[in-house]
Amino acid sequence: MAQVELIMPKMGESIMEATILKWVKNVGDTVEEDETILEIATDKVDSEVPSPVDGTIKEVYFQEDETVEVGKVIALIATEGEEATPQASPSVKESSEEAPSHSDNGSEPQPTSRPPAPEPEPAVAEASAEPQRTGSGNRFYSPLVRTIAEKENISMQELEQIDGSGLQGRVTKKDILAYVEQRGQQQPQPKTEPVKKAQPARQPQQAPAPSATANGNTEIIEMDRMRKLISEHMVNSKRTSPHVTSFVEVDVTNIVNWRNRVKKRFQEEHGEKITFTPIFMEAVARAIRDFPMINISVEGQTMIRKKDVNIGMAAALPSGNLIVPVIKNADHLNLMGLTKKVNDLARRARENKLSADEIQGGTFTLTNVGTFGNVMGTPIINQPQVAILAVGAIRKKPAVVETAYGDLVAVRHMMYLSLSYDHRVVDGYLGGSFLRRVGDYLEDFDHEQTI
Repeated sequence: MAQVELIMPKMGESIMEATILKWVKNVGDTVEEDETILEIATDKVDSEVPSPVDGTIKEVYFQEDETVEVGKVIALIATEGEEATPQASPSVKESSEEAPSHSDNGSEPQPTSRPPAPEPEPAVAEASAEPQRTGSGNRFYSPLVRTIAEKENISMQELEQIDGSGLQGRVTKKDILAYVEQRGQQQPQPKTEPVKKAQPARQPQQAPAPSATANGNTEIIEMDRMRKLISEHMVNSKRTSPHVTSFVEVDVTNIVNWRNRVKKRFQEEHGEKITFTPIFMEAVARAIRDFPMINISVEGQTMIRKKDVNIGMAAALPSGNLIVPVIKNADHLNLMGLTKKVNDLARRARENKLSADEIQGGTFTLTNVGTFGNVMGTPIINQPQVAILAVGAIRKKPAVVETAYGDLVAVRHMMYLSLSYDHRVVDGYLGGSFLRRVGDYLEDFDHEQTI
């Protein structure tokens, strides 16, 4: 008989925890090596956790929708054909209290020895802090939420009033911490007007209720998990960085003519399309080398200059949400290398097959609002970066062209570039000069080159 601990895997350098979305296998189920046991999610990407061995699920130590630190034991697998009796565990039985101890320990005797021991339940302290489940709603609270509630002296009645954003309306760690923060901000108010201020303190909790009563002309749509993350990320960026946006218009006629000339042959030889994105990437990478202080991040009063040029490209998913895969060391790749990398990341982004490492570590971001037919945009900075470039739609326009015989008016392919930057550390000179340099590289594109 042998037992193998299933560990919450590390999903990337900066990712320290993950949320359990769904247990694909339950206690007592048999699994084969590399078969998916559960699905997890981080603030970057969703993923599946496979079984490291053949065996039977003996214990699971965390509920769906619980957030677990990287490196914690999340399940126990019995090997060598041992049949594991399906026993109550935190992921199956709501009243179980073993989750905190199993997550650290994972030893086998505790599940069988703890349930028969009812001593803690009659205790007065345990009974009053009854956050194992709610009174009327019977809503489950994870051990982590119960611990925070007990620490912050949040009663069961208060806990029931918190709106949960988790699975089946469960209160998550973020929900209760947000409530604690809001409650802390309301503490000073009751001192001056205890009666008056106590009433409004509960009103915000029930403010969403009227919107839930929809009539025939309205529809209430709950944000999905990714949309909630994007929303939080965008609000945080605007709160963190004072945004300034600069614009330039560039003549990309040489680029358009060159692409029209080579795209058919390129697809025949390489089996894929060549788009404008790698050309924009190349110009951005060259401009970053010229203005390295655009390739930084901010921590407090400190600026951190990044020597690696890792360019993220905002990509739209079939769901309508956005994801930003990153091309690492983009300044080391030629146009062919950038083309293949852009196509590969864009394809796998649409198929939801990106790894966590491929969507982090960016130092600058490029977004193409022109794909939606937009002439220009004012993008929001992708924190902790300090700048983001938006490229607009390419349109034919009359423009003045300087020639050896004087100025002429001709039909040219024109495009707007817009750069949003963090005015704490990027002033108008740096932001404007960088943007103009990107435009110059695009206008000076060698339309005679081969690929």
